[in-house]
Amino acid sequence: MIHMEYYLTVSAVMMFAGVYGFFTRRNLLAMLISVELVLNSVDINFAVFNRFLFPEQLEGFFFALFAIGISAAETAVAIAIIINIYRNIRNIQVKNMEEMKH
Repeated sequence: MIHMEYYLTVSAVMMFAGVYGFFTRRNLLAMLISVELVLNSVDINFAVFNRFLFPEQLEGFFFALFAIGISAAETAVAIAIIINIYRNIRNIQVKNMEEMKH
């Protein structure tokens, strides 16, 4: 049986990789992928804590499924916004978003 610490280590690495990617990337799609990494690390935590703390119940798994659904909707909206930005300024770099204010 795999110990809880291993799952939490994987989740923490995913969380820090997502936060690092969000703050260092300048491309909107790369930033969106980083946000998805953070949300997936949260889903792992939901499932792990449910499995080890309340093995007979499924609340953690339902929270994870709900979070995945919210994440899918958020991704669809974000990609639609990114496509609109690309159509207007032909670039999806964050530094060029200043043009959208004018």
